[in-house]
Amino acid sequence: MVMTKEKMKKIAITMGDPGGVGPEIIVKAILSPEVRGCCDPVVIGDRTVMEAALRLIDGHITLRTIGTPEESTASARTIEMIEAGMLNFFEKGRATAEGGSACAGYIGTAVELAMARKVDGIVTAPISKEALKLAGLKWPGHTEMLAELTATENFGMMLTGGPLRVILVTIHASLRSVPGMITRSRVLRTILLARKACYMLGIESPRIAVAGLNPHAGESGIFGDEEIKEIAPAVDDAKKEGISVSGPYPPDTVFHKAYRGAFDIVVCMYHDQGLVPLKMIAFENGVNVTIGLPVIRTSPDHGTAYDIAWTGKADAASMIEAIMLAARLRL
Repeated sequence: MVMTKEKMKKIAITMGDPGGVGPEIIVKAILSPEVRGCCDPVVIGDRTVMEAALRLIDGHITLRTIGTPEESTASARTIEMIEAGMLNFFEKGRATAEGGSACAGYIGTAVELAMARKVDGIVTAPISKEALKLAGLKWPGHTEMLAELTATENFGMMLTGGPLRVILVTIHASLRSVPGMITRSRVLRTILLARKACYMLGIESPRIAVAGLNPHAGESGIFGDEEIKEIAPAVDDAKKEGISVSGPYPPDTVFHKAYRGAFDIVVCMYHDQGLVPLKMIAFENGVNVTIGLPVIRTSPDHGTAYDIAWTGKADAASMIEAIMLAARLRL
């Protein structure tokens, strides 16, 4: 159902790395009927870059600079943006220190607006971890940056695509370090975040599955004892809080069960455990959601794609889904 203008949520969309596909997919997404019908989008970025993206995609639409989200008119003939950068030039298709610094500025502005309740949610276009490092910034990605900017200690990364939803106990960590990070308290915290994630999606009584860390979920300790010592006790703790949760399940079967509808969300022990099955079925339209923040934040589930950036070839499907989901979520 198309929302009336009075009911439409204002969604801030950060431009992402200027050298990547972010500007292009933002233009394509905002021009789509799906986005036009669900929210009032406001881009946070650099006018110079967005004008170049408009020339690449559609030279007939107008870029309108506004000072505050309240000034947005949600017109089908314009893309509204708040200028939050100072790029005099940018390099296409590669990571730069200037691009990394600009990305952080866009995100900071969007967070300020969201915390002040001037926008109803944030959608972040892809950034480059290499560019952040070149700019001397310490964050490994959006999730950690947003957590610090909002003073959030308990947060998690959920990804959704098709019938699958996954949430991660550990995020950007080497495989070598993961087993030592799988603790009873961390797993329990992620189960609680999984419940929160489902609430945000309107699922009142979620069925939560917990994946094991080791093959066959440890096979009674034969292939590892993290399931016995840390994961299963966390599941029991969550059950005592009245949560409908089960596991740990063998990782090679739990996603099939979830795909077939047995579970609403799967708690995964590490990054690729959750992202490989999700991207297998929803590579083009997966969405990343940060859970636990005091604001709504979603993102396309892909990177800057420097190899195809500024060629007009980037697929905006994931960005469209991210914007639509941000407009649908509740805190």
